[in-house]
Order: sequence, then C-alpha cells, then structure tokens
Amino acid sequence: MTYEEKVLDIRTNWAIADAKRDEGLTTPEGIRRFDDLSYGPYGVENLLDIYVQKGVTAKQPTIVNIHGGGWTYGSKEVYQFYCMNLAQRGFTVVNINYRLAPESHFPAAVEDINQALTFLEKQGADYFVDKDRLILIGDSAGGQLVSHYATVVTNPEFAARFDFKVPDITLKAVGLHCGAYFAKEMIQSGTDDFFMGYIDCLDREVPKALFDQLDAAVNMTKDFPPAFIMSAQNDFLLGNVEPMYRLLSSLGVPCEQHVYGTKEQLEVAHVFEVNIKHPEATRCNDEECAFFKKYV
Repeated sequence: MTYEEKVLDIRTNWAIADAKRDEGLTTPEGIRRFDDLSYGPYGVENLLDIYVQKGVTAKQPTIVNIHGGGWTYGSKEVYQFYCMNLAQRGFTVVNINYRLAPESHFPAAVEDINQALTFLEKQGADYFVDKDRLILIGDSAGGQLVSHYATVVTNPEFAARFDFKVPDITLKAVGLHCGAYFAKEMIQSGTDDFFMGYIDCLDREVPKALFDQLDAAVNMTKDFPPAFIMSAQNDFLLGNVEPMYRLLSSLGVPCEQHVYGTKEQLEVAHVFEVNIKHPEATRCNDEECAFFKKYV
C-alpha cells in the first residue's frame, strides 16, 4: 500500500474499532462538559473539550490528553470517555484536537499543543484548570508528542529552535503510554511511513535543522517532568519502555515503568488504557493517577 492508502485504511478501520470499543458508553452523570472550545485558528483541528466533576468550584490539578493515531488519525471524540473516566478520579481533564498528517506536517502538532496550553494559561481558570499543576499524557503518536513537547518546555535551548513562545505553565508530570519516543532511531531506520510522513520526509533526506528539532531524547534534562511510562505485554511498541525509563532515570528524573497484561491477554495491547471497560485499563489508570497525585 502507498502511504496515502495506509492513512485511509487507518482512518477507516481504526474508527470502526474505536466506535465498537466505546459502544454503549455515555457521559457519566457526575461529569460536567465544556465542549468545542476554540484555542487556535485552524477550525475543528483547534478545538478542545474540558471535563470536570459536577460540584467542582475551584481550580484542580489538570490532565491534558494528546491523542494517538499514527500522527494521521484521532480526535478528542475518540478519547472522550477515557478522559471523562480520568476526570472522575479528581482531575480537570483537557482533551484536544490537533492538526494531522498528511494535510499538515511537523511541527504543526507541536505548535497546536503549545497553542492549546497558551489558551489554558490565559483562560483555563474559567474551566477549573490549574496552569501551575498541569500533567500531559499521550499514547502512541501522542506519547511521542508529549515526550517532545515536555522537552521543549523544560529545556530553553531546545525551545529556542521553534518559532513559538512557550506559555507560563508548570508541568508537574507526564504519562507516556505505548509510545515511540526516539526520533533519531525512527529516522535512521526509515521504516515508519507514518512518522516519516508526519515530518514530510517520505521522499527526501531529513535536513539537519529539522533533525535538530525532532531529536528530543538527546535534549532531555534533569528538569523533564516526573514520568509514568507504560505499555502492555502485547504492545508492538513495548520495546520503547525500558530505554525511556533508563534514559530518564540516568538524568535523575523520577519515573516508573509499568507493563500491563499477560501474553495470553491479547486484548491488553497497544493503547489498551483507553478501553475503560477492561479491568486492566482500570488498574493502569488508577495506578497512573496515584502517581500523578504524588506530584500535584
């Protein structure tokens, strides 16, 4: 299949699978929603939702979810029930859209995350967001984006390579879920069409300036936020957990690594945590939120 055919296949078949996963789910009775808030100039791609428990009257520690989907697929709607489930654990939860490939290319998604957090810096208090107690989470491609953007926020020299101003926020922790974190290795292998399409280098060498913007791992410092790094026994990206844990530990960053499920639990696989009907997802999400509460 061509890259374009692969993108169409993902957008078609993953949407079917996600709809089946969430079949029968509705907004929980105790959750208040603020839907389709515009944070930037790119229409539906720059909308976000915010979820809080009813009765909340003050700012809370805030989780910002960056969805996965191979940099080409996904939306806040696909993650709404997962995010509301997290909100039931005592957080304000922000669930964002961002620009996707192939219609947009790096650094569009990173710019959008920055713009969304700028919106939260300026207007988040109206929706019970605490800009000084923020947590970023993301799975798969979203995990890569979280690891990348958290490096931008915590390393001013790396941030200077981008044409945007980082908002006045504080990242207290991150959740890295089933992700691909090492741009250098992905570029050198050249085997991930979705990543290479995201950076617009399917048919060309990666320019040095672009590589320098992409290689977050080498620019992580001791100031990277405490990290909950997780995957599953049947996740095809499981091999990224241990190297990321070793890297952050070597920098002195507080972090935990968790691998869920067994080889026999085939359904506990890539991005399983979004399937809130499954007990292993509940265990993962409980343990991650307990980790976050240590730092907010």
